[in-house]
Amino acid sequence: MNTQRAAEIQVVLEGIKLPATRDELVSYAMRWDPAAAAELSSLPDGSFGRIDEVGEALLRVQPTQKPQRQAAVQAPS
Repeated sequence: MNTQRAAEIQVVLEGIKLPATRDELVSYAMRWDPAAAAELSSLPDGSFGRIDEVGEALLRVQPTQKPQRQAAVQAPS
């Protein structure tokens, strides 16, 4: 997830009554943007008191990428 997508999801959530649980966020987003709802379902279970908290949490739960292994460079013989 990038910061732009997190901001877009925050816009989808404008109007939700806070604090809201993860499940409430998912249900609310489902009406407007099912893809956002799916992304919100990856949040940790809990309550969110500000929309900014949701965006920050979305950025923290992005999958980590394993570092790519670099091929060994052999010196010419």
